[in-house]
Amino acid sequence: MRVGQNPAKTTKKVPPPQRVTVALVTYIPFLSGFYAQSLDVLKTCLDSLWRSTQIDYDLLIFDNGSCAEVRAYLSSVHQQGKIHYLVYSEKNVGKGGAWNFIFQAAPGEIIAYADSDISFSPGWLAESLKILDTFPNAGMVTARPMRSPEEFYTHSLEWAHQVDDITLENGIFIDWGDYRQHVLSLGTDEVEAREWYDSRTDWRVTKDEVSALIGAAHFQFSAKKSVLQQFVPFNMDRPMGQVRMIDAQLNEAGFLRLCTTKAYVQHMGNRVAKDGQRAQEAHWIKSQKRLSNIPVVRKTLLWIYDWIFELYNQ
Repeated sequence: MRVGQNPAKTTKKVPPPQRVTVALVTYIPFLSGFYAQSLDVLKTCLDSLWRSTQIDYDLLIFDNGSCAEVRAYLSSVHQQGKIHYLVYSEKNVGKGGAWNFIFQAAPGEIIAYADSDISFSPGWLAESLKILDTFPNAGMVTARPMRSPEEFYTHSLEWAHQVDDITLENGIFIDWGDYRQHVLSLGTDEVEAREWYDSRTDWRVTKDEVSALIGAAHFQFSAKKSVLQQFVPFNMDRPMGQVRMIDAQLNEAGFLRLCTTKAYVQHMGNRVAKDGQRAQEAHWIKSQKRLSNIPVVRKTLLWIYDWIFELYNQ
């Protein structure tokens, strides 16, 4: 039996959602080994987001089965009002499972997605929205210059060759420093990265004085919710390794995969490097890679890694 009147009935209206929902996925199962600095990386990510985003937005975080320390941090920030929507998954449902939830549940018209190891610089969202609003058939926009594999932008290039009210240019429009910064953060060998960089060119499209490069990346992008909802659910049976599915599907559907001409976001990886530390770490990583790529060493280390991961994540 109800006693009294629900006071919510006197509320005349509720605040509408912001046009943009910034959405992050976190997965930090423990704070040791590979994940030893991951909580610090997450804090750096969120601090840069709050500091660098001048446009109004709602922040949605999907925690994909992180450890108690990470959940406690997220809960405390949520209570401070800095996170508007906080979702806890009991277990790791993979990036595909997280996307299935976010792309349907996010309240905004635009979803600005990022992994939780990304740092943001001022202008990242404004420049992304400028491209989305200028190119109506844009499927995803990444806030840094990217060189995607050609197979994922074939329809973007076909469209650009056929449309009259845009300018299409081919040349070197991505600075080596910007390209190097990103690929080294992924653990790519610098010599291989330079060979790839020197063997390819970039495509730039301009419409109504707004320029974008053809290419995008799934680690960070902004997209219209109505576009993303056309591709859910993503049927990924592994937590990682199948995320190229979204790149391929957007391309096949004829949507543009674009990026900004300047770098506004940066992939940090699993640790926060101090000034002057990158070169030293890169040299150390390179020497360790030589050792770890010896077949017998590689096979043994991968077996141990898989065994430990399964032990803690069954």
